[in-house]
Parts: sequence; structure tokens; C-alpha cells
Amino acid sequence: MELLQLQYFQTVARLEHMTKAAEELRVAQPALSKTIARLESDLGVPLFDRTNRQIRLNAFGRAFLGKVDTALAALEEGRKEVADLAGMERGSIHLATNTLHRVTHSLGVFRARHPEVNFRIVQVAPSSTEEMVRLLESGEADLCFTAAPLDRPGIREIAVLNAEILLAVPPGHRFEGTGSIRLADAAGEPFIEYRAGHPFRGANDAFCQKAGIRRNVVCEVEEPSALAELVQAGLGVALVPGRQEAKQPFWQVRIEEPSWHRAFNLAWQDKRYLSLAARRFRDFLVEYFAEPPKTSAAPASSRLDAAE
Repeated sequence: MELLQLQYFQTVARLEHMTKAAEELRVAQPALSKTIARLESDLGVPLFDRTNRQIRLNAFGRAFLGKVDTALAALEEGRKEVADLAGMERGSIHLATNTLHRVTHSLGVFRARHPEVNFRIVQVAPSSTEEMVRLLESGEADLCFTAAPLDRPGIREIAVLNAEILLAVPPGHRFEGTGSIRLADAAGEPFIEYRAGHPFRGANDAFCQKAGIRRNVVCEVEEPSALAELVQAGLGVALVPGRQEAKQPFWQVRIEEPSWHRAFNLAWQDKRYLSLAARRFRDFLVEYFAEPPKTSAAPASSRLDAAE
């Protein structure tokens, strides 16, 4: 039984699709099929049920997969421990995030301080918390930076950023230059929002309900960058968390009543070995986001980046 067989089996078992597994592993499908067949021959039992060119993990496969996951996870933790003994120069960090804009600047700062550390970053859909959990539990991600709590047993989370929610307005808007408003003052404005079902949409709906307003939603988007671009283009206003980094050519107004902050969390698997590089990056993010905003604008309002 070879390590490569176990790695291939794990991927095929997760996808239950030989073609997709071959594409992900970047191997030819016939070679992958032969590897799985040799593994089944070594074990003396089939691991998949095959019907009409479809494969499904059977009872033998499910039992074996649990042991394979444990074994491969232990080997990966051993690799990380050895890398730690060699020092940060061999460190690597596997990061998953559903809000990449929010962490890109901090990644640049950390890389400037530790150029020897390698990153592998996976961008996850904002609504896919299940995928974030899977990446942590499988060991494919060391850390997850997320705008919504995962709230799962065995996963630890800390809030590294508590961003105030502001109202982004286009250039020339009647609120441009205003220090602060009540959210009720924006009733009747055209709003740019996330699509229905998006986790930020639900939070924004609850916020507006608390303020006693019904929004006129004129655009629905999936990505924070699209929301920011539509505000800048003058199509409407939007609720966005403030940022510490670069200024942008549109105004953001502080909302005095009701006020609201959105927490951004860093999560990791509690019982899985966390490499020295990952621990350093975790501590760095806590310190980085604890710093006061680097803007020259008055504290009541600022021209900040509207992206999540």
C-alpha cells in the first residue's frame, strides 16, 4: 500500500467522480482508475459501488476513508512539525477566506516582514461556510478568515476585526461631506445590496428593520467589489464595513442611530497541529487589526474602500 494510493483514494472518495478527481489531482483518468483498482486489490474488497459509469463510496470505503483521513492528517502534522524545527524559512500557511479584500493588505505587510513564508490561499464563496469547515477539518487549510462565525465543535475562533458599518454614497450625493446620519435619513434612497440568501444580506436586512426603514433595492450583487463599483458609478448607496487601508473616491457616512459593527473572525482546528508560521500569522493579524485606522479624514466619516 503506497502513500500515493491513499492520497488518490481520499480525493476520489470526496468527489465520488473519477473524471473530476483526475482533473483535481492533475493525472490521467486511466492512471487514476488503475491506482484505485490496485488499492482495492491490496485490501481485498471493493471501496466503491460502480453502476452506469457512476461511483459511490460503499460501506468498506467509508470505513477505510476514516482511517485514511486520520493517517494523512497525522503525516501532514508531522511535516509541519519538522518544518518548524527547520525554522520559519521553511514555513507555509494554507489560508481560506470568504472575504479576500479584507485581508489582502495585511498579507502584503506580513510577507514584507517574513518573505521566507509561503502562502497558499483558497477563496471560498461568501455563503459557503460548510466549505470553510471542511477545509479546516480535512487539514487543507490551517486558518480561515471569515466574515461569518463558523460555530462548530472543535473549531476555535477569535474576532480579529470589529468593523463599523457605514453608509457608502456616490460622488456628489446629498450626504457627501456629512459627518453622520440616522439610518432613517436614508429611507427612500436606492440601495445596492447582496443577493437574497447571502449572509451579509440577512444581516443588513435585520439592521434596517431595527432602524425602521424599508429599502428600495435597485441592484443585487454577489461580490463586495461589484457593490463598491456600483456605488462609485452612482447607482445607489450601500451598507459597508469601514476599512483601515486605502482611500477611495466616494464618501462613507457614519451611522449614529442605530450603530452596528461587523466582526471578522480567524478560525482554526483546535486539535490539529498549527505550524509556527501559521501561529505567527494569527498573532500578527490580531495586532494588525488592533491598530487605529490609517486615514487623515475626520473621525466621523472617511473616504474608505467600500469592499468587504
